[in-house]
Amino acid sequence: MDLLLLPLLLIAVFYFLLIRPQQKQRRQMAEMQRELAVGSKVMTTAGLIATVAAINEEDDQVELEVSPGVTNVYVRRAIARVIDSPVTDDEISVDTPEGEADEAMAEADDATPDAAEKKPENQANDAESR
Repeated sequence: MDLLLLPLLLIAVFYFLLIRPQQKQRRQMAEMQRELAVGSKVMTTAGLIATVAAINEEDDQVELEVSPGVTNVYVRRAIARVIDSPVTDDEISVDTPEGEADEAMAEADDATPDAAEKKPENQANDAESR
């Protein structure tokens, strides 16, 4: 009787430690892929980061926009994870008007020393050390 109990116990432990977590992960992945929305930023299993441009439910494919105007078609299972949720135009808010942002960038550029001004000093120091 004890000899039969040990193999059954090992099978139960194997199931709860290995098989069940994999099933849970597979369900979560399938749910994430089912809930994809246009505009979501995603990463594929190959590491490509892109934005979902279109979803073809019939063929189970997604069209990913890699850069503006450049799209690729992938099977839905190739999506490894969603990086962020889709952003709609209503959610976008701009805190700084464009003119003020440009002025702030110009001031920041004026505050940093030019690399060209530092370069001759570094070259002179290098020549002296040789």
